[in-house]
Amino acid sequence: MNKKLNPYANEADVLQIGGLTIENRLDRITIAGDIDLTLDQQGLAQARELNELLGAVVARLAEQKDLPAKLPAPKVKKVANPFE
Repeated sequence: MNKKLNPYANEADVLQIGGLTIENRLDRITIAGDIDLTLDQQGLAQARELNELLGAVVARLAEQKDLPAKLPAPKVKKVANPFE
């Protein structure tokens, strides 16, 4: 991985793997975008990055003893448009 991500540790880390954007949060990991894992060296490298990332996420989740069944949806608040 070009940058390590410590899952659920902060609200700042963002990774790019192919067309995916992976955002770290204190209570969730957000993965957006798409990726083609092509049958070549680039595809292999990206698959390994995803495997490492997801392995770290699974390990972090597995070490938690008090995981809730499901988190509530994040709160969304409206803010005034500064350009109006």
